[in-house]
Amino acid sequence: MKARVNGIDLFYEKYGKGSSIILLHGNGENHTIFSEAVSLLKKTYTVYAIDSRGHGLSQKTNEFDYNEMAQDIIEFIHIKKIKKPFLYGFSDGGIIGLIIATKHPDLLSKLIVSGANTKPSGLKNKFVNEAKQEYEQTGSPFLKLILTQPNISAKDLKAIKIPVLLTAGEDDLVKTTHTYAIAKNIHNSQVLILSNENHDSYVIHNPLLFEIITSF
Repeated sequence: MKARVNGIDLFYEKYGKGSSIILLHGNGENHTIFSEAVSLLKKTYTVYAIDSRGHGLSQKTNEFDYNEMAQDIIEFIHIKKIKKPFLYGFSDGGIIGLIIATKHPDLLSKLIVSGANTKPSGLKNKFVNEAKQEYEQTGSPFLKLILTQPNISAKDLKAIKIPVLLTAGEDDLVKTTHTYAIAKNIHNSQVLILSNENHDSYVIHNPLLFEIITSF
């Protein structure tokens, strides 16, 4: 299905019945990365799995901006009249979730973000250097987004009022110290660092994600 929001067509799948959960994927991915978790979540929840603009089956774009992508989801929630959804965001999806919670503190009920950063310096140097080299060769807008955004301040984070769970793998692309620094600025937050996991191993096509979401 598609929804017209913020001047663009977003593709999404809707599953199940019950309280609403929105799932947002990471950079260069699409909603299908959550298929295993969705098969379990849809038994007790209404699940909206969305392709971000320029991803999957959503309308293509040559430029990306996290604030604009967050506005897409804000409008989606309003247009679909989803009352206080629970939002789960992985990587870029987590960044989008944080921005939504800073701009509209009463829109969501709870938020889980996995492997998210609030500024490019929150990413490990090795990954950033590799991304820079690849961007110089390809000019990829996906990499440009990673290297230049987001820019979420401590003041922004302090505006978040809902419960937030920040997760990361022990061997994540995001610095562990950065994850804890984000949590420090969110009043009602928790941190979960998963042993023997990397940036996406516990998220992509992994039913463990279902346990993380439902236990929060």
